[in-house]
Amino acid sequence: MSSAPDAPNPSAPPLEPTDTPTASSWITVFLSTATTVFLAELGDKTQLAALLLSAQSGRPFTVFVGASLALICSSLVGVLLGRWLSTVMPAHQLERAAGVLMVALGLWLARQAMLNLAPLHLLHS
Repeated sequence: MSSAPDAPNPSAPPLEPTDTPTASSWITVFLSTATTVFLAELGDKTQLAALLLSAQSGRPFTVFVGASLALICSSLVGVLLGRWLSTVMPAHQLERAAGVLMVALGLWLARQAMLNLAPLHLLHS
């Protein structure tokens, strides 16, 4: 029997950036994630929908719980998909693909907004 350590498994998922996570690395990732998601969600359609639902229903706590559960579930999908994608492609390709997707969505939404504004412009002419 050999006492040498096993060779790394190339098909194994990548390890975290540090093999021994510390409390400071955990809190850094947690705060970075919480801040990024919080800022990304400010003023988006989800927040506006929650605002309208709360105003219409008159039950802000129920709307808060429902919106929170929905955000947790959608975040779970993102985390699981991100974890799987990290095993399929390198991080730099994943970042590039996410950037291209965001630009494409932005252009599509801008096009939709322009098409919706065009009839309004014709009515006022």
